[in-house]
Parts: sequence; C-alpha cells; structure tokens
Amino acid sequence: MQSNLQIRKVQTQDLNFVFKSICELENEELNFEIFAAIFNENIANPNNLYLIAENENEGVGFISFHTQNLLHHNGRVGEIQEFFINQNHRGKGVGRQLIEKIMQYAEEHNLKSIEVTTNKRRVENVMIYENLGFTLSHNKFTIYK
Repeated sequence: MQSNLQIRKVQTQDLNFVFKSICELENEELNFEIFAAIFNENIANPNNLYLIAENENEGVGFISFHTQNLLHHNGRVGEIQEFFINQNHRGKGVGRQLIEKIMQYAEEHNLKSIEVTTNKRRVENVMIYENLGFTLSHNKFTIYK
C-alpha cells in the first residue's frame, strides 16, 4: 500500500488528468469540449462523488460514483461509473483505498447498495471486484445509438 497517497474530491483543475485517464480506459480519444462540459456538470452534482488519488501532487487514480433513489431498491443506491488506476500504480492498493472511501460514503449516506459494471473485454476486472467484496449478480444489456 502506498503510504504517501492522498485521496480527495476531484476539482475543476483535475479535468486534464481525468480526461487522459478516461481516454486510456476507453482506448479512444474523446471530444475534449463535450467531455469538459459533462465533467463540470457531474462534479457539481451533489448526488455524485468523484475522488482522485494523488501521490506527491501527481494523479495516480480516480473513481466516479453516482447515486440515485430507485423504486425497486426502495431507497438510494450508488454506482461506480468510472474507475481508473495508472498502469504504474496498479497492484499497490490505490484502487482498494478508493473503493474503501466509496464504501465509507455509502455507509454515511445509508445507501442500499453499491453497483459496478465492467466491460466484458476487461476480464481481469471481474476478479478484482470479487476480491473487493462485490458479487456478480446481474447481466447488463446495452443498445448503442
């Protein structure tokens, strides 16, 4: 585990780090202007929690967590939307620390559950999430337009 790691809420000045991270995660160069508008909207939304992990003022990972009230859960649930750890910092406990902060937030806000979806091409993520205490309980179907 990295001892000099700081975890804090994402701020507007973290845009470039998050943009580069998401582009790497998605293996695609996204439109920066559209991304920036969505980023600013999302970090300003009180139902969302965006966290960055820093090592001596260098971003090494981040996580985005969106919450909402759902009828079928009879309460508020949260879903991890994006979760990225820089390649050089994987396997060092950074992701676990970010997830622990999300779990703490969920406990403090009485969330019914925490959900996460991972792309089928990221086979290694299933084991990572299972090791963090998640169970594979649903299938997710998608239509792209």
